[in-house]
Amino acid sequence: MALTMMNGHLIEDSSPPMLLHQVSKTPQLDAFSYQSSFMQDLFAHFPEVLFIHRTYNPRGKVLYTFLVDGPRVQLEGPLARVVYFAIPTNEDAKGLAQMFQVFKKFNPAWERVCTILVDPHFLLLPTLTMEFPTAEVLLSAFHICKFLQGKFYQLSLEQPVQSVLLSSLQSTMCSATAGNLRKLYTLLSDCIPSTRLPELHSHWLLNDRIWLAHRWRSRAQSNRYFQSLEVTAHILSQFFGTTPFEKQGMASVFRYMQQNPSDNTSLSLTVTPKDNPAPAGTSPASASSEQLVEARIQHSLNAICTGPAAQLCLGELAVVQKSMHLIGSGSEKVNIQILEDTHNVQLQSPASCSCYFNQAFHLPCRHILAMLSARHQVLQPDMLQAPWTSGCATSLDSILGSKWSAALDKHLAVTLLTEEVGRLLQHCSQEEFERRYSTLRELADSWIGPYEQVQL
Repeated sequence: MALTMMNGHLIEDSSPPMLLHQVSKTPQLDAFSYQSSFMQDLFAHFPEVLFIHRTYNPRGKVLYTFLVDGPRVQLEGPLARVVYFAIPTNEDAKGLAQMFQVFKKFNPAWERVCTILVDPHFLLLPTLTMEFPTAEVLLSAFHICKFLQGKFYQLSLEQPVQSVLLSSLQSTMCSATAGNLRKLYTLLSDCIPSTRLPELHSHWLLNDRIWLAHRWRSRAQSNRYFQSLEVTAHILSQFFGTTPFEKQGMASVFRYMQQNPSDNTSLSLTVTPKDNPAPAGTSPASASSEQLVEARIQHSLNAICTGPAAQLCLGELAVVQKSMHLIGSGSEKVNIQILEDTHNVQLQSPASCSCYFNQAFHLPCRHILAMLSARHQVLQPDMLQAPWTSGCATSLDSILGSKWSAALDKHLAVTLLTEEVGRLLQHCSQEEFERRYSTLRELADSWIGPYEQVQL
């Protein structure tokens, strides 16, 4: 059994010995490498494609995370594909060469690496190709996607243009055919000012070799792939990228892996009593805190709602747990986007949302639950309409049969359109209002008849 103490945390691996190399007795690490026997075996089984992700901390030290990739890798979980952690002494040619040489020393399968995926800011490509002379180095689809997303926000584009670009980017990444990539390339040329267009390196979209390494995935596989890498990047940034102390950052990463055994079944972490951390619920930034909030939301749903209502809402919460994005807020409303269209959430009780689920069932939808999760709150009784409180509803089948209908779908579509037209009429000039009102009057009379007054 291999045991190592780092920053007061005892890292334990009951399988054959692991590599743990560090230099420095201070909270900062001069150099660091970690690979458990499970990671070593994982790389030995899937060495063909190596994905490298970099995470910087406030001190400028960078954590290199190696992950296996490719068609043969079918592992679930954000960190399930991680095979190596390393912090080079310096991020220069010498420091990276030492890091790669240590990795190769403990992983004979490195000779079978065919492709290495890196981010656009990886500048020391000569060092990488020198250490892996038979491997092809390519930009990764994930890092190109993140690069373009960042540029869209930096350019301060108009909101409609930015929304179209982000939606098109997401759709293209999930179906990276040559035709879709060409359409996105044309869209960027049309929407981005010509003086700023070179910053986006849109020619990457036309490099078919990059996308051949990703195109084999189906739309569903691509969606899961990007979500998994997004969560992985978030975890590493949250735990390593927010502290100037490398030991503390790595200990937090290992603690997360221990608390999420599905991500790495071989690593266990024991915290010494004197360094026992505070309960998870006291730290909003920690992953365990998020899990506790979600557990409390589940408990509040089961306690307040009827069985059928809780079943419907728990299905919505399952979507929230996989992907959640808060994209804007106001004094009374918050815009929530979960890889779909944007919806408006009303914070005042009873909570409401513009999405179909909430309008149809009058239950807390994924967007309301995302708000609760983001604010570390739980469902309150006054957020629920009376018919859904415990003991009032009948069965899930009767609810679905009576509520979910094509007529309601049409009604919601018309209602949303009417509200949008109403908002536009309120903010136009008097002359424009009269012209538009006259047009609506004629349209209504032509549908219903000129002899019946139609309330607009």
